[in-house]
Amino acid sequence: MRVPLEWLLTYCDPGLDVAAIEERLTMTGTKVEAIHRHGVMSADGFVVGAVLSVEQHPNADRLRVCQVDVGPAQPAPGRPASPDGPATIVCGAPNVAAGQRVAVALPGAVMPDGTKLKAAKLRGIPSAGMILAEDEIQIGPGHEGIMVLDALAATGALGPDPRIEPGTPLGEVLPIATEVIELEITPNRPDCLGVYGVARELHAATGAPLAAEPWSEDPGTLGPLLGAEVDVLCPELCPRVTARIFENVRIAPSPPWLKARLTAAGQRPINNVVDITNYVMLLTGQPLHAFDLDRVAGGRLTVRRAHDGEQVVTLDGQQRTLDSEMVLIEDEDGPTSIAGLMGGSRSEVHEGTTRVLMEVANWHGPSIHHASWGLGLRSEASSRFEKGLAPEQCMHAQVVAARLMLELCGATLAPGTVDVGGPFPEPAKITLRSAKVRSVLGVSVSLQREQEILRALGFQAEAAGEDLQVSVPPLRRNDVTREADLIEEVARIDGLERLPVTLPARRGAYGMLSETQRLRRRAVDALVGRGLYETVGWTFCPPTLADRLRLSAEHPWRSHAVELENPLSEDQALLRPTLLGSLLDSAARNSARGNGDLRLFEVGTVFIRDGAPGHDVDSVGVDVAQIAAETGVCERQALAVLLSGRQLPRTWGAAEPPSAGFFAAKGVLEALCDALRVQVDCTDARGRTDLDFLHPGRRALICGGGETIGWIGELHPLVAESYELQSGAGAPAGLELDLSKLLKLAQSAGESRAYSDLISFPELRRDLAVVLGEQVQAAQVLAAVRKAGGSLLADAEVFDVYSGPQVGAGNRSLALSLSFRVSDRTLSDEDVAPVQQRIVAALEELGGHLRG
Repeated sequence: MRVPLEWLLTYCDPGLDVAAIEERLTMTGTKVEAIHRHGVMSADGFVVGAVLSVEQHPNADRLRVCQVDVGPAQPAPGRPASPDGPATIVCGAPNVAAGQRVAVALPGAVMPDGTKLKAAKLRGIPSAGMILAEDEIQIGPGHEGIMVLDALAATGALGPDPRIEPGTPLGEVLPIATEVIELEITPNRPDCLGVYGVARELHAATGAPLAAEPWSEDPGTLGPLLGAEVDVLCPELCPRVTARIFENVRIAPSPPWLKARLTAAGQRPINNVVDITNYVMLLTGQPLHAFDLDRVAGGRLTVRRAHDGEQVVTLDGQQRTLDSEMVLIEDEDGPTSIAGLMGGSRSEVHEGTTRVLMEVANWHGPSIHHASWGLGLRSEASSRFEKGLAPEQCMHAQVVAARLMLELCGATLAPGTVDVGGPFPEPAKITLRSAKVRSVLGVSVSLQREQEILRALGFQAEAAGEDLQVSVPPLRRNDVTREADLIEEVARIDGLERLPVTLPARRGAYGMLSETQRLRRRAVDALVGRGLYETVGWTFCPPTLADRLRLSAEHPWRSHAVELENPLSEDQALLRPTLLGSLLDSAARNSARGNGDLRLFEVGTVFIRDGAPGHDVDSVGVDVAQIAAETGVCERQALAVLLSGRQLPRTWGAAEPPSAGFFAAKGVLEALCDALRVQVDCTDARGRTDLDFLHPGRRALICGGGETIGWIGELHPLVAESYELQSGAGAPAGLELDLSKLLKLAQSAGESRAYSDLISFPELRRDLAVVLGEQVQAAQVLAAVRKAGGSLLADAEVFDVYSGPQVGAGNRSLALSLSFRVSDRTLSDEDVAPVQQRIVAALEELGGHLRG
């Protein structure tokens, strides 16, 4: 919410600068998000000028040369310097004429966009300044002509007896500069959605006087209203509606002061009647709507629930389709507006309007939220109604609107007021005990101070011994319901920063990480140690993710995806079933900005509906199983890695360093498993259809503890292309693991871990080259070798692969490095020979033979 400081200070002026006001509001619970400057950067150089003469520019048809009196040459105190004698100013406005009082920017003045005005030549004629239109100093949107101040003064738009003599600082005539405070208003404080409500907060926070409520004097009357009727058929959704009639209305532009305040608050001025409705809403927090009474068929408005499929054309020209949970307002010819959201085009105020029906209503917040969300239509009005306004605010807005309609539109207020609704809840009575305040806050606050704070905030508070009997004002009835709420009010205004800082008594309590937490941190540290960067992606994903990953209709990530009932946007309509999507989004964003060499990982939660293949409740932890039983959604922790481009920086010694690919991802997997002391295997997945997002010949399943715990592989070229990532040599590759299963394996490994001697006796090494069929996996070979080697074999690994004519078609040669060692002696060739023979025999069982 944007609050122009100049407007705020008319109701409460503590004599502080804007930074001090920001500090007091924030420290007392009304958070200031930002401070903006609206209008000119400085009022210096902006003055009132008198147009002495106007002549046609000799070299331009649309320009005129004006002689303008801008006041004395030497500045008086508080006035800017001006030229000696009349200033020559070239102006292109069609309405400039001799004898006018105008707004002038002199050379040296700084415009709202930061431009410093300079004397210049326009088509050969020197120009010492600029005659201003209202948009040039952000007073309003008008640019069709300059502001004529004496014409505005004649209508009273500049206030009583304005000083518009040449040389008068323009800031004394027009609101050309103000700071704007942007506030974060929490949903429980709709009373602060108006300028006066913020002024009340400032009054309580600083002790500065608060002006009388702007609705304290009502120019209208209550009682029956002739000429208009309102029927409410759904009082549960419309607790109160009020209406007044204004006749002899003159539609015209609003005065500059009103335009300036609206513009600074983020509203676009339109005409005096529409601007009054917006102005009153910003002041009181209560939205209102003006109908052209002559366009209200039958002079009767009916408030009712919409029918399913019913349509209304709103002020923005859009045709909206409603449902039965939405509320509309209709006349005898049908719907005219959507309650609480936007008026209809059929009854809107226009240039020929002479009679206005001013409607101010209170609407059920959840209903307005449903309609706003369902129609994709948010407005200043709906955002206020959603938070739950008080029905009593309706007459606040009616009173202020009536005064402005009389003042700015020359209207005549018809006697009487339509007022449908009530009775409303009596103010809640709460006892505030001083002893309770002291107990909760840890400090004593005097009874007099408590009473002063609560009264400043609009509560009625009367002493009753050592306690206070407090009556809650209507605007706070939904927020303050118990004694603790009153204590909070006292604490935040008296100063939370004044509360003593104490530590709770721990009495031997201590904290430590669980085994699962320690293992998770070790996993993250291992990946960081390998040069990977951790990312944090959205928990949500778009429905198009399954298409971009080329998933089949039966794939659980598509068929069992969890849809949100109220997504933030269409691109965040699902809970993510995999971390791969968010990693690919990060990679695509980096690649588009020239950073294609990536090593990313993410640890996070993934979701899938219970019953998806491989995601049954029995496969997850107890807590998650409980969640699945209650919601039908399986929620688990996952860890995913994505590699792309070069994996090491270029150097003079390595112009083409290693690139991403299957084996780069496998190296990361091995480093992760080594850190956790977990043994996993990568098994062939070339025939599986649930991994179609991976390259068909460069993918595998990750298995451990007798079950599948993840996948690994290079991205399918079409998937890489859809994210505009490179494919082919050094193609993007990744892996994803069920982190809970991985950490369980790590815990099991930790329970059986024991010390073994590594250095007392040297190892004996042997190398073998074995020829096998290409269908035999290296993992099978190593498993057979380790089993045959028994306790003497300390390690076995493949260090070379060869395919070619020397081993025959369909075969390949694997070079194995074998390390033998025992802890009690140095092994001899005679010790190793029988073991080596068993290893050769095991290889022969796989269809292999030693390479000659």
